[in-house]
This record gives sequence, C-alpha cells and structure tokens, in this order.
Amino acid sequence: MQKTTLILSTLAIAASCLSTARAATVAFDWATVGDPGNVGEEQQSGLPHLQGTFGAVAYTYRISKTEVTNAQYSKFLNAVDPAAANTLGLFNPSMAGNFGGIELQAANASGSRFVSQAGRENNPVTFVSWYDSVRFINWLNNGQGTADTESGAYTLNGGTATPTNGLSITREADATVWLPSDDEWYKAAYYDPSGVYYNYATGSDTIPVSDQPGDDPSAANYLNNDFMANGFNDGYAVSGNPINEGPNPYTDVGAYSSATSPYGTYDQNGNVSEWNETLATATARGTRGGSWGTGTDPLAASFRSVTTPTSEFSSIGFRVASLSGQAGLAGDFDADEDVDGADFFMWQRNQNIGSLSDWEDNFGAVAQLAAASASVPEPSSGLVLALCCGICAMRRQQRAMLGA
Repeated sequence: MQKTTLILSTLAIAASCLSTARAATVAFDWATVGDPGNVGEEQQSGLPHLQGTFGAVAYTYRISKTEVTNAQYSKFLNAVDPAAANTLGLFNPSMAGNFGGIELQAANASGSRFVSQAGRENNPVTFVSWYDSVRFINWLNNGQGTADTESGAYTLNGGTATPTNGLSITREADATVWLPSDDEWYKAAYYDPSGVYYNYATGSDTIPVSDQPGDDPSAANYLNNDFMANGFNDGYAVSGNPINEGPNPYTDVGAYSSATSPYGTYDQNGNVSEWNETLATATARGTRGGSWGTGTDPLAASFRSVTTPTSEFSSIGFRVASLSGQAGLAGDFDADEDVDGADFFMWQRNQNIGSLSDWEDNFGAVAQLAAASASVPEPSSGLVLALCCGICAMRRQQRAMLGA
C-alpha cells in the first residue's frame, strides 16, 4: 500500500510540474541553423556600418521561422502587465491604429485588457522598441507567466522604459532564448549549407517580386513599382497600388509559403524589418530585412540599417533565437552531453527550448557513451529521478491509451 501511495504521489508531482510547464502560452516553430564554423561573407561597399564580414557563427542554434505576432505579444502584455499600467512602455498606443494590431480595452478584466485586432492576430507586432523586444525575450527565457522582464537573457537596469544601461546591454552567458545577433540573423537569412551566400532571404540572387501571397507565394511584402502591367511589382504588395498601402499593409507571418531562406525561415525579406541584438554603432542597434514600405535595397544582404533602440515604428518588429537543444543528443537542452533531470527542469522553465518527447526518449543517455560508462546522477538525484520516471510513465501510458 505504501509503495502504491509513493508511486501515486510521484505521479501527482510529475503531473503538477508538467501542467505548470505547459501553462506557457507562447510557442514558436523553429528552424535549426547548423553548419557551425561557416565562413562569413565580406561586404565592402557603402557606408562604414555596411562594411564588414557577416554571417559567421561557430555553433548550431535555432531561430523562429516567423516574426513575433500581435497575438503572441498580446499574451505577453496581459501576463506581465495585467492591470495595463504600462510602466515600462511595452504598449504603444499606435499599436491600436492602422499600422498596428493590438488594442487596449481598459474595461476588460485584469489580465485580458490587451486584445489582438480581429484579422491581425498573425500579423507581425510593430511599434516595439529594441528594449520591448528584449523584455519579451526575458519573459520567454524565464518561463513566461508572471516571469521577470528585467533580467534573464538580458539585464536591464533602472526599472524604466529606457534602461539606464541601455547601450551596454549584452546577452547573458546562460541565456536560452535571445534576440538574434546580426551574424545569426544574417546566416539564417542568406547562407546556404552548400557554403554559398545568396543576395536575398529567399534562397536566390534574384530580387523577389512584390505581390500578394495568394498571387505569388514566392514573392515578398515590400514596395516595388516597375510601371508595367504584368500583375506584380505594382507598388505596395498587399494593395497593389503605388500610392496607397491600403487598410492593412501587413501579411500574416509565413504567408509567402514558397519564399523561405535555405534554413526554412519566412519573411526575412519584407513585411517588417527586424531588430537584432548587435550594437551596430555607438548609439544604435541593427535592423535588417526591409519592410512593407521599403524598396528593393533593404532586402539585400549588403544592406543593414542602424536604428536608435528607443525607436518604435510601423515598419519594425523582431523574431527570436534559442539554443539548438543539440549537443549531438536530442533532449540535451543544457548541452552538457547527457540527458538528465537538469534538462527537464530547463525545459520546464522554457518550453520553447525543445521537445519533451526528445527528453523522454533519451533520458539517461550520454553523448558518445562508452561501453563501460554510466551517467553521473545530479545532486538530489533520487527526487529528480523519481519525478522524471513518473513523467515518462505517464506519457507512455497516455500514448498506449491513444494507440488502443
């Protein structure tokens, strides 16, 4: 009887932990960017901030296939600012306008006052500063819910919208989610695993056409008018008008389904330009990719914008990056070459880091396991092992029931 009670207690603890982890509200579809140690691409023309070698990354990482959406950012706002006090300026009133997609409905219950506009839920969020972006990322890194926005992947001092250490903020060494660096963003957009760089983030050296995704899924959402009656390049991509961008100039993220980068990302050309982590000049952070309202030049690998980090424009959004979850071993989320209880707790804090099924399938495994070797238990491993075994048992039972 005592043994049965212990097993049931363990399963209850495991179920509680699993429920807590799955309470996370924002998740991403990831593209894994491999080929570590690739050579960067040299850009020599233009202004000083355009020159340099870009795209060299020494490690495998992941980047979200799409930009952060209005729906995802609304969930963030409701979680970290349920009363809509807006102390940190995370909500810009312009988000509620024609070039936004999020409204503040003050009469709603606490925790539900930020609402995505109907039909714009999957448009990219805009009017976000660099500081808004990294605060969203801190929230992801720390497990979502009511998690802290001022520390985690990045440390922001001062407790105000513009941190006192703004231009000296860098990524923390233990970050599990972060804003892509300029090199990470560049590689995901333009590099091909065959060892070449393309000029555009569509796996091509040919300028993509400007058109609606329903007409041409290999097009991009940007401004191009060739003054020809050919059905594309008629001005703004969504409206097809050279003067008027229309009631909503954005497209749903991933709508251009055939216009992916070699690694499988969407919209790294067009829709919105995207913040990256890199301090591009003494006073500005980098943005890349071009937007719905810019021409062909910003789409190219040779183009980089520099933007004051407090800026909040209708043309700028962001995407996120994370650990690859791979040290040669699926489920090894902390990249220490074994799959153990520490990996589960890392996954519990941040569900975006990888698949729980990978952890279950490989629990106890060690990378490059020698025949006589054995995994070394973590401190307090008895509790961790019991918890982990309980979770695995539950999941196997669930699978068996589904397969019955």
